Amino acid sequence: MNYTETIEYLFGVRLFGQKLGLETMCELLRRLDNPERNLRFIHIAGTNGKGSVAAMCSAVLTAAGYRVGLYTSPHLVSFCERIQINGQPIAEGDVVRLVEKLRPLLEGQHPRPATFFEAVTILALEYFREQNVEVVVWETGLGGRLDATNVVTPLVSAITNVAFDHMQYLGETIEQIAGEKAGIIKPGIPVVTGADGTALNVIRRVCAELNSPLTVVADGENRTPLLGRHQARNCAIAEAALLASGLKITGAQIQTGLAQTRWPGRFQIIPGTPVVVLDGAHNAAGAASLAEAVSEHFTGKRLALVLGVLRDKNYDEMCRILAPLAGMIACTRVNSERTNDPNLLAGLCRQANSNATIEVFQDVVAAYQSACKQAEVVVITGSLFLVGEAVNRLGFSDRPAVSATELTLQ
Repeated sequence: MNYTETIEYLFGVRLFGQKLGLETMCELLRRLDNPERNLRFIHIAGTNGKGSVAAMCSAVLTAAGYRVGLYTSPHLVSFCERIQINGQPIAEGDVVRLVEKLRPLLEGQHPRPATFFEAVTILALEYFREQNVEVVVWETGLGGRLDATNVVTPLVSAITNVAFDHMQYLGETIEQIAGEKAGIIKPGIPVVTGADGTALNVIRRVCAELNSPLTVVADGENRTPLLGRHQARNCAIAEAALLASGLKITGAQIQTGLAQTRWPGRFQIIPGTPVVVLDGAHNAAGAASLAEAVSEHFTGKRLALVLGVLRDKNYDEMCRILAPLAGMIACTRVNSERTNDPNLLAGLCRQANSNATIEVFQDVVAAYQSACKQAEVVVITGSLFLVGEAVNRLGFSDRPAVSATELTLQ
């Protein structure tokens, strides 16, 4: 197989669906002689911010001289973004080689067929083992307790925050969602969190039951190039997690690493006329952080919103939060079978901002082109799928996707 064919194969694995549970994952690892047992991990969960915290931890550990693996999801444009060593994505050739190596295992008899996320998680672990990575920054995919990443015993567990998202899998209340995310906590292993309220109460209880030392981060100072006030707390969580890990890191190395952090698609500003803001906010909490950042950086500017949201998100609340920001709103489809109807989004946006010009498009490029004619600042948001497609099709990436399939391989 070549790389394009490998992406198509992984897309086929994806058709097995999304299934939570660790039984298949543990069996796959057993047959691979448990690569995770040769690695050290910083395990990160949370509703929002876990990718930013992971990027910060990876940058600091790289500055400290470690050989650092970084595993995150989803990707924006290239599948290779998910698996990195010292900031460098895995090579396409290595993806092809490892999929061919692991294919007999993935297609073998297990408690159930491996899901796409399980397959990619196995691939990452095998790659990190063979590349002699010293520490892995390890982001959960969904939830925590039954997530495929929850097969490791880390140096430290971090839970950034808890808000409403993925309720169909994690529960309808904050307490239930917090319980699922607290499932990454291991006996005696330090825990760092930025959660508050009832979510924090759940995390405190689990830590007490498991005798796991807990550090609660209330706020902090943003020492990264990442924009938005919410990054201050993410920065503090990353620093606290690194210090709790027991790894040898100096204050100067922390400062250097944080200053070198990059995390595309999260309030990423692209200069020009108009200015373009790319932000993957995909739930109400993320929308609220985006709204705060837009108000901070672009007060008084004519602003347009290119908005696409998946139908299994709390899109009504997102529209209520985001629509008042803009004088023009271009609602569009997301590059996913889970896309919401842009006409529905338009109706919700009209309810939230009756003064805005609201248009409907079936394509992000057309939505963007219309928005550019009417604003000084264009914010593209509502889904990482949408941002990834925009980055790829509008020329904001120096590494375009090899196919439409790669963009939808989430």
